[in-house]
Amino acid sequence: MSGRLVKKILNEQHQLSQQQFIKEEEEEDDDNEQEEGSTAPSTINPFDLLNDNGSEPENQGDESADETSVRDNDKERTSSLKNSAQVSTSNPKSKKKKNKKKKSKDNAVSGKKGDEKELDLILEDLALNANSSSGQHVSTEGKAVNAKDKSRAVKEDAVSILQVDPKHLSAENELIRIFGSKVVKSFENQNNNQPSSSRQMRGVRRVRHNLKKTVLVTPANTWLPCDDSLSMEFLEMKNGYYYFRYVHSPSYSQYQKSFEAAKAINDINGVASILQHRPYHIDSLLTMAEYFKVVGEQQMSGDTIARCLYALECAWHPTFTPLQGNCQLKYKHDTNKPIFTALFTHMKNLDRRGCHRSALEVCKLLLSLDSDDPMGAIFCIDYFSLRSEEYAWLEKFSEAYKSDSSIWLLPNFSFSLAICRFYLERAASEDACVDSKKSSSSDLMTQALMLHPSVIKKLVTKVPLKDRAWTDILKHAFFRSDQTGIPSQDHLINIYVERNYLIWRLPDLQKLLIGAAKQVMETLESNKSEVNDWSCVRKEAFSSEKNEYGHLLVSDFSDSVTAIPQENLQQFMGIPRAGEAMLDENQFANQQGNGHAPRGVANRNALAVLFESMLPWVTYEEGGPDVNQPGDGEQDNQ
Repeated sequence: MSGRLVKKILNEQHQLSQQQFIKEEEEEDDDNEQEEGSTAPSTINPFDLLNDNGSEPENQGDESADETSVRDNDKERTSSLKNSAQVSTSNPKSKKKKNKKKKSKDNAVSGKKGDEKELDLILEDLALNANSSSGQHVSTEGKAVNAKDKSRAVKEDAVSILQVDPKHLSAENELIRIFGSKVVKSFENQNNNQPSSSRQMRGVRRVRHNLKKTVLVTPANTWLPCDDSLSMEFLEMKNGYYYFRYVHSPSYSQYQKSFEAAKAINDINGVASILQHRPYHIDSLLTMAEYFKVVGEQQMSGDTIARCLYALECAWHPTFTPLQGNCQLKYKHDTNKPIFTALFTHMKNLDRRGCHRSALEVCKLLLSLDSDDPMGAIFCIDYFSLRSEEYAWLEKFSEAYKSDSSIWLLPNFSFSLAICRFYLERAASEDACVDSKKSSSSDLMTQALMLHPSVIKKLVTKVPLKDRAWTDILKHAFFRSDQTGIPSQDHLINIYVERNYLIWRLPDLQKLLIGAAKQVMETLESNKSEVNDWSCVRKEAFSSEKNEYGHLLVSDFSDSVTAIPQENLQQFMGIPRAGEAMLDENQFANQQGNGHAPRGVANRNALAVLFESMLPWVTYEEGGPDVNQPGDGEQDNQ
């Protein structure tokens, strides 16, 4: 029974009891008047008591006022009562009636409160019954529900540990936290006051647009708005994850074919020509970003990647919420691959700028998009956690991710968790709350060296470590070799050393590593069977005879950038007219949503035009003169 129905029944009962009470009061008044010999009408309306009309002249005004107040109260109490006929006969007991009516009113109010209490008790009883029935249902199927809850809890932990904090995605916000807003603003003003070549050109004007706000990057107001040629579709929901895929429109697919043709002949001018007509073609932007990087234009490379991420985010599905860690973009779909490349490159750009916390958030996003981790984000996330001093989060991540301890066997986590424990112990010692249940940092470092002994020699060479103690350590047979003989393990160790070697330049960590290495040598001298035991552990952890991580290049995890002189890249420039023939202007003009290339650039080198339009994006006025840049004639003569 619902609460509304119970309340309706109680109200009806209250009205009936009130009418019965009024009838009894009228009968008592009738008897009293008959005993005193007063004259009264033969029939009495039971509702006349509510009007209280007296016949005494001296009390007529008071009686009328009382009549009005009582009538208002009765209208509020019950909706069924009507205005009754007035009684013209004399009533010498009007004061007595008023006292009795006041008493009846108090009884009615108390009765209503009692009904409300009774209603509350009934509702509480219904709630208790519902809870007890659900409790009985849980008790009968307790084992099945507990098993489901445990599996669901594991999945929720894996998802929640990779949730991205949007306020830490912005590199500008992190720079402000590090250096202060005044320093950052003065630096930006200094860069804005510097004259750029694009602003000094004739016939060029800057165009500002109101762009869509995004979370991955902050678009500049000089960028062009995105169109709807790139979109995203929902595929399915499976095991609590939502699966999506990027989709190309027919016009975008035609540009994609042109890009593949230019890529096949290494025509960088053909790729640049695509961006003149389609500024947000993803693969072309990624190609140009790589080109800018190798020629030493790091700022242009970073800006190109930011444009790429802006276009990719503008195409997100309305229900695509990757920051929550519950969305999947499988790498096996070709249209999804560019976002992995763009995020990985953006992560490295943030690291080079010193924005390690922002790089950590991007790494979490990259790892959450595909559980197979095609880019190897798992081998970077520990580094960014240590650099951003997120020690507690790293320990929690190692325990929650994939709900097993296999992650502890990887070289980067074996050493990074020991370093993490070292800093947490230092913080706990200051607060006098050391957790004795967990392994100490020295024990974890000793286990890491037992499992990956070749790391010592590689770190001594890469860091470099010049302490005399390392000479004695490297003379030991256990640390003499820089190879373990297992292809997968050796490849992961090379990635770890290339990615994390900067951390080992801290003196405190060098002392920790030296102490652990000496402990390993003492253990092996006292018990030589430890060598065979740990060798079996390595073979069990990396059982494959082939390199399972061969698709991950060590150079992709390096901070160093090798710039190639531009004159050495002339062989990749291609024939300028070949790109123009392949991307005929009339062909693009006939496609829906595409326009002609701006005037003043038709007879110029496509790469030179792209260079001058990157920062900021510029358009050319109608009838504006052609602007010849140095090197255009050289390109045209090739």
